Amino acid sequence: MGTDKLQHLQNSHGSKWWRGVFPFNPAGWPFFYGWVIVSAATLGMLFSIPGQTMGFSVFTDILMSELGLSRVALSTAYCVGTVASGLTLPRLGRLLDRWGERKTAVASSLATSLVLFYLSAAVPLSRWIGARLPESLRMAVAFAVITLGFYLIRAAAQGVLTLACRNAICKWFNYRRGFALSVSGAFVSSGFSVAPRFLDGLVERFTYQGAWIALGLLTLGVMTPLAWFFLRDHPESIGLRMDGADLMGPSRVNLDMQIHRDFRLEEAVRTYSFWVFNLSFAFYAFYATAFTFHIVSLGGEFGFSKALLLRLFLPMAAISVFTNLTYGWINPWIRLKYLLVFLNVGAVLGAWGLLNLNGPHGVSAYVIGNGIAGGGFVSLTGIVWPRFYGRLWLGAIGGLAMSTMVVASGAGPLVFGWVAQAWGTYRPVLLASLFVPVSLGILSFWADNPQRRMQIGD
Repeated sequence: MGTDKLQHLQNSHGSKWWRGVFPFNPAGWPFFYGWVIVSAATLGMLFSIPGQTMGFSVFTDILMSELGLSRVALSTAYCVGTVASGLTLPRLGRLLDRWGERKTAVASSLATSLVLFYLSAAVPLSRWIGARLPESLRMAVAFAVITLGFYLIRAAAQGVLTLACRNAICKWFNYRRGFALSVSGAFVSSGFSVAPRFLDGLVERFTYQGAWIALGLLTLGVMTPLAWFFLRDHPESIGLRMDGADLMGPSRVNLDMQIHRDFRLEEAVRTYSFWVFNLSFAFYAFYATAFTFHIVSLGGEFGFSKALLLRLFLPMAAISVFTNLTYGWINPWIRLKYLLVFLNVGAVLGAWGLLNLNGPHGVSAYVIGNGIAGGGFVSLTGIVWPRFYGRLWLGAIGGLAMSTMVVASGAGPLVFGWVAQAWGTYRPVLLASLFVPVSLGILSFWADNPQRRMQIGD
């Protein structure tokens, strides 16, 4: 690493409150502090659940009833809010590069808690405003109020908090990056899988408004101080190295592990591999968000109860965790494009299973395919960008990638909802969902690491 790059990484962000040695110096710990980063960042990603689609899935039908919005109208609000948040993420990614992961995680945790309080008041706020306007505008008011809530929670929780926590892990590890992300991803996938049932229990006990208030208080009281106390931007800022030592490992033989230079965002987007990986991630975000958002309605079409479908998230999570750990273990020895092929194969299998959910082997294909795709998605979205493009501008590159995924995830529920309303069935869009990952899987065979074409010292 050149001197100018090291100085960039060692540049502290702000006053002593944000420097790596305050309120304690992690360099003096008896073990590598990167594993504390993994723990804190994992909790941060779990606290992003209120902004994730599974965090909304149990509220979908409640909001339709309370706000008086149709399924398409609520899906449109979700799409508009999500797309708007996605369009702001590239700029927020650049801000992350300037602020650092620690300060950004604190700010996004605080913002998430405030947005949850807003969501708990969204229905009464909509009714209060609507009562002072002509009746013909009340539907528009409800749409605007919930769209704003969708935008804020998706930007704060799903977007910035997730991005900051994932980048924190990536900056503390190199050879062990895949393993660290897979360990984190195993806990995140498990948490995401039980989230719908957990949130459903909160709603039944405290009502949907009380559930959002409880989540806001937890985020404010736990995650916000935890992010400030434990997160650090990168190991070089406190005199440590990635992985805790100068490990070479398989980078001697695997050209994918060798970083010759850092790419700026403008350079990264001109590479073929960026778009194949990014579009593969975006499609799975589109598809997984859509079927999760409409899970109750989909279950009704195929004759499955809400409780049974929610239970399927558990075996799906087990397969996702296994896939995630496997990716984390084997990625230093294999080219990432082959792991991307396998992710797309899982997406094809999952879509076929959902299309044939009430047929033979449909449930098995749905669970196994989405487990494989989900586990690969969690692992590769963290591994690929620092390995292909370096760490210096990871916020900007990751921000654009996250923006694409967020926009796609916002469009998914709208497209599925519109197809279901127009045709009376989800089958046309499920059939279309088979062909996109097939195409992306074929294109993945040429998605090489740009670092492989460079000579050391460039």
